Amino acid sequence: MTGLFEGYSNRGREDELREILSRRLLVLDGAMGTRIQARNPSAADFGGADLEGCNENLALTRPEWIAAIHREYLEAGADIVESNSFGAVRHVLAEYGLEGKAREIAFEAARIAREEAARLSTSARPRFVAGALGPGTKSILISRGIGFDEVRAAYAEAALGLAEGGADFLLLETQQDAVNVKASLLGFDDAFRRLGRSVPVAVSISIEAMGTMLCGQTAEALVDALSHAKLLALGLNCATGPDFMTDHLRTIAELAPTFTLCYPNAGLPDEHGGYHETPAGLAKSMERFAIEGWLNIVGGCCGTTPEHTRRIAAMAASGHFPRKPPRASRPAVSGLESLPLEIERRPILVGERTNVIGSRLFKERVAAGDLDGAAEIGRRQLRAGAHLLDVCLADPDREERSDMAGLLDSLVRKIKAPVMIDSTDAGVIEEALKRTPGKSIVNSVNLEDGEERFESVAPLLRRYGAAVVVGAIDEDKAMGMALTRERKLAIARRSFELLTRKYGVPASDIVFDPLVFPAGTGDRNYWGSAVETAEGVRLIKRELPQTKTILGVSNVSFGLPPAGREVLNSVFLHLCVEAGLDLAIVNTEKLAPFSRIPEDDARLSLELLRWKGPGDPSFPAGYDPVQAFTERFRAAKAAASSPDGRRKLPVEERLSR
Repeated sequence: MTGLFEGYSNRGREDELREILSRRLLVLDGAMGTRIQARNPSAADFGGADLEGCNENLALTRPEWIAAIHREYLEAGADIVESNSFGAVRHVLAEYGLEGKAREIAFEAARIAREEAARLSTSARPRFVAGALGPGTKSILISRGIGFDEVRAAYAEAALGLAEGGADFLLLETQQDAVNVKASLLGFDDAFRRLGRSVPVAVSISIEAMGTMLCGQTAEALVDALSHAKLLALGLNCATGPDFMTDHLRTIAELAPTFTLCYPNAGLPDEHGGYHETPAGLAKSMERFAIEGWLNIVGGCCGTTPEHTRRIAAMAASGHFPRKPPRASRPAVSGLESLPLEIERRPILVGERTNVIGSRLFKERVAAGDLDGAAEIGRRQLRAGAHLLDVCLADPDREERSDMAGLLDSLVRKIKAPVMIDSTDAGVIEEALKRTPGKSIVNSVNLEDGEERFESVAPLLRRYGAAVVVGAIDEDKAMGMALTRERKLAIARRSFELLTRKYGVPASDIVFDPLVFPAGTGDRNYWGSAVETAEGVRLIKRELPQTKTILGVSNVSFGLPPAGREVLNSVFLHLCVEAGLDLAIVNTEKLAPFSRIPEDDARLSLELLRWKGPGDPSFPAGYDPVQAFTERFRAAKAAASSPDGRRKLPVEERLSR
């Protein structure tokens, strides 16, 4: 049976909801807590002194109160009411000893809302129920107070109760930790598999005054991270009130391939937790968003009353057109911040030193258990110009999965950039994806063993949301790694067809690696391979323009003098970028700026890259570019291009670099 992200659902009700959202604004209700407190509940109302304050338990002890509150908002003009289930997950209810009733409470909360919505529905104006679940009281990324799988299981249990109770869609609201969001969505998927049907899902995040979620992630980065999830809606609630939401709502409205929702607090709370935004003032603020065309669902959160809902409903009914979502999401990856994979940014630099295979220092720090020190190597790569980090822990003498988990637990707290997960083990990849808050890149898959790697990794890409690097390798026993431009393109074409048609990977999430081979080792198999790689990039970009390309640039200079490697890497990178290369895996601390390479050094580098071996008619008889290049750089000293070295340069030079 397929799941949430493969697109099955209870189509009738969902189609009706989507059709209405496409032609008018829908109004969400206001604050449940405000109305509960207005009734001055006693400990007995909650079920006893030990349960006082557990609003969710009122679905069992005072269902008539909850029904009356829903009725107030529906009569005020709400099209959607939220079930009284904000904290109806096992680890939250455990604080009251009610963990065993999580599913029952969720069910009753949805059932009560469903009955009241049905009571006031007409054929001309149907009413809907949002099965609401908050962020819980424990965070995966922020506080490490709970594990990914525990969150997943808790939200699966709650989703079962809400769906069984009659929720039209699930609303994951007031979210503050992107990793919790991922785990919760997978929990919903698990619940839908058990039910044999699904309901749509909406996500609403809370952006704090500092401009990000509490975990530090921007709204833009979260849009990227959830682009795979086929959500009903994505938006903002709670937190700051409407005015501070403006920029973040604009971002979501511009980028999200979903409907949008916005339901702020009644202004910023005062020092006593009071809210002072009037119904008229809140409706006016929301009308500004409606005029801009940013809204599909609009309502109120903390401190909002039925009168707020009445004013918002009057605004929504006054002729404002709903937002029309874009047809497709943009090509981008993210960490805590977004990294658009745009042509104008080429080349996007991938720091290569967080790799136990390519960096002795990184390997030593991991082996010594100094994971903070290992993560610091990644930070240095970013300070030196990398846009994202390639992370590889594949040491045959160690346990890769635990090393990857430990390293990422430290690294994602230190950086805002996206991560490239470099592993051939699907289990390691999944553990890594559970720890990255944004949309990562998996490096890599190929056809060396037929479709085996595609079969194991493609489901993870769809489940967690990730792009993928595809190497130019197939089952050919004589020459599996593609050397010629024609074979590079042929393997890319075949991989593209399989990934997009059979495995459901979006074309914009595919990054082809045409492979780089050493140009200066004397191996006759690799003579001329540098030019073949650059031309392979050109062919792939021309024939598969929706995809991206990447190269491990440093491989081209393997075996050459260190100072010469920096120069050759830079010249080769320039050659490939001219051919259309999008991303480059490099050591950003040791990459000579192409514009500052002396003319003679650039000439020697190009000769080495273009040489096809002895007898190449483009060169004088007996001339050996490898020897000439090696002699030039054997005694040369590598340029100081680290951040510390740069600080010693004049300001103009530092800015230029």
